[in-house]
Amino acid sequence: MPLGFWKPSKEQIALSANKQIPDVIAPGIKLLFCGINPGLYTAAIEKHFGRPGNRFWPALFAGGFTPRLFSPFEQHLLLLDNIGITNLVNRATARADEVEDNELQKGAEILSEKIAKYKPEAVAILGITTYRTAFKKPKAKLGLQEDTISGAKLWVLPNPSGLNAHFQIKELGLLFTQLKSGVFAH
Repeated sequence: MPLGFWKPSKEQIALSANKQIPDVIAPGIKLLFCGINPGLYTAAIEKHFGRPGNRFWPALFAGGFTPRLFSPFEQHLLLLDNIGITNLVNRATARADEVEDNELQKGAEILSEKIAKYKPEAVAILGITTYRTAFKKPKAKLGLQEDTISGAKLWVLPNPSGLNAHFQIKELGLLFTQLKSGVFAH
């Protein structure tokens, strides 16, 4: 295993409940990806979308955001391309459905403040059902939204978790390609 890459033990994963992980963010980024909340594996390694089987990194590559398939341990490299990562709720759980609706709605407020502070041109929320709940938009569809968040263009994409069987890498890659074209085309 290359230096810096490691696999947590079952005990480390179990001890990661409610743990928080730092954002990958900097002023002036162009795009901020926003996950729902960290899973236990992700929290144990302290890297976003860290669990093997999560399709975020393959979708990012398939969408043309990275020159090769990145590992979660390379998340910091995204900042070089003006891309950041955060979560609506920064509390690790075994499953996203363990997050309460009021936590998601509070997370929407925090995300709005974060966007106002860091000023990305666009934000991509990863999870249509989560977006609908957090922002009280029950009829929202995937893709570019009419609404903005603190002046940032808003995209809603599927949750890349391996538990979301509705979208495979090919479909996620196409949606990520559309996002890239919409944000980085100009």
